[in-house]
Amino acid sequence: MTVRDKRQAGWLLLTFTLPTKRASQRVEIWRKLRRYGTVPLGNSGYLLPSNASNEERFQWLASSIRKYGGDASVVRVESIDNLSTVQLKGRFSEARVREYQELIQELQTPSRGPVEQRSIARVGRLRNRFQEIVDVDFFESPLQERVRELLERTSSSRTAKAGVTAKINPKDYKNRTWVTRPRPGVDRCASAWLIRRFIDPKARFTFAHEDQVPPQGVPFDMFHERGFGHRGTDCTFETLEKEFRIRDPRVAVIGQMIHDADLLDDRFGRKEGYGVDEILKGWARQGFPDEKLLERGMELMEGLYHSPAK
Repeated sequence: MTVRDKRQAGWLLLTFTLPTKRASQRVEIWRKLRRYGTVPLGNSGYLLPSNASNEERFQWLASSIRKYGGDASVVRVESIDNLSTVQLKGRFSEARVREYQELIQELQTPSRGPVEQRSIARVGRLRNRFQEIVDVDFFESPLQERVRELLERTSSSRTAKAGVTAKINPKDYKNRTWVTRPRPGVDRCASAWLIRRFIDPKARFTFAHEDQVPPQGVPFDMFHERGFGHRGTDCTFETLEKEFRIRDPRVAVIGQMIHDADLLDDRFGRKEGYGVDEILKGWARQGFPDEKLLERGMELMEGLYHSPAK
């Protein structure tokens, strides 16, 4: 059993009752249960995978319920006799699929109103909703990447329509703090390696959610108004490669590998990046912290850069 498996073994069950006169408080609790990604267990209560964060959320909710004059208990459950682990995981996956499908429908529906309103208000709202779902996507639905790609394409389209074509000054990106999302994958690790090796040798890397990027940070592979991300059909690595005019042939080949592994469109027929991606996913499942994942991913990319088999 991996470190992550130990931390998430079993389930948490919240059971509670509230006085009938507490209608507004009942709605408040229900909204929080929905935001936390719970699934109902019949009439018995609400379930979450067992981990420290979810336990803290349930304990906080139980405290609020008792404050409202109700009764609440948080129970650790190893197994449920009439529901297998696969079935329970399936219920969480189904809930996330429905939420992702709602986002996909919104993203594929043309919006009305001025372009500026579309690009800022609507896309920003969808980004925030996507991040909320990702935070409770405990078993990593395959639709997560599909929605991420649609959002990135929407953002890329908005950037193109806005006419953002001015060349950047590489000197403005020296000795900077570069910011990306937690749990870095193949595109972010490769992009960090590219930044450190060719763009900003003294780059510092940190992690933040979309709405918590520090003002002086340079976002990369994020849904953010600033920084560098997917543009058109390019992944973040390719965007950085083009924006900073990196002409190294070995980097170009690596860019093709990362593109195929990240976007899964087999555009270049490069399979090597899939191996890097699987290694990173394996380390992530072992519970490595974000910083260690990024560091190891960058080491993999440095080895790939010096590999003769390209």
